[in-house]
Amino acid sequence: MKTLLFILFSFLVSVSSYSQKIFGKDTLKASSGDVIITFIGHGSLLLQWGEQNIYIDPSSRKADLYKFPKADMLFVTHHHNDHCDPAALKALTNDGTKTFMSEIAHEKWNQGMVLYPEQQLSIDAVGITVLPAYNLVHKNEEGQPYHKKGQCNSYILTLGDLRIFIGGDTENTPEMKALKNIDAAFLPMKLPYTMNPAMVVDAVKGFKPNILYPYHYDRKMLPELTELMKQVPEVELRIRKN
Repeated sequence: MKTLLFILFSFLVSVSSYSQKIFGKDTLKASSGDVIITFIGHGSLLLQWGEQNIYIDPSSRKADLYKFPKADMLFVTHHHNDHCDPAALKALTNDGTKTFMSEIAHEKWNQGMVLYPEQQLSIDAVGITVLPAYNLVHKNEEGQPYHKKGQCNSYILTLGDLRIFIGGDTENTPEMKALKNIDAAFLPMKLPYTMNPAMVVDAVKGFKPNILYPYHYDRKMLPELTELMKQVPEVELRIRKN
């Protein structure tokens, strides 16, 4: 009987802890309205601007997304399961959700609007610019890039007077390094699929965002990134829970 009670107690504690999980948050200040960022984990982000809830690559692996607000806009960078998660999309979308994704992700989920590199548009006061996300160096056993050019997207979201770059799964591409006037950049840092710290800093030196957020990162790489970012003192490094 005591064993049964202990198991029940442990289960309740586990459920309670999960339901009370606290996600990292940050705020980008702007005269046009602050943007509140929730770091759901991995490559998943929630940007809240005014009354809009904007999700990037939500993953049901990291949270019970049925407890989150429904998405007004939802962006998928590419087709891999940790970024294009049908369970997450089902949890967060309703009839009013506007969903945007790469062509190959659309083939997988068959819903939403396809966005292509170099495309620019504005929807519900949100400016959207699409860049290609791809590997230059890291390849699989067959010699193919983990992310081929043309299959995956990065996004610049313009929210009022804030320009936010979302890298997705990418390396330090020429298109990224040529960017201008980026207020905050989310850059991935995990091998072999994305960048190492030196690649991240090389990208940052190129386009100099006001704030760098490493995300989708390997925690073991953070000390090296912190040291290398001393070479770019004009860029603020903000490390938040992954």
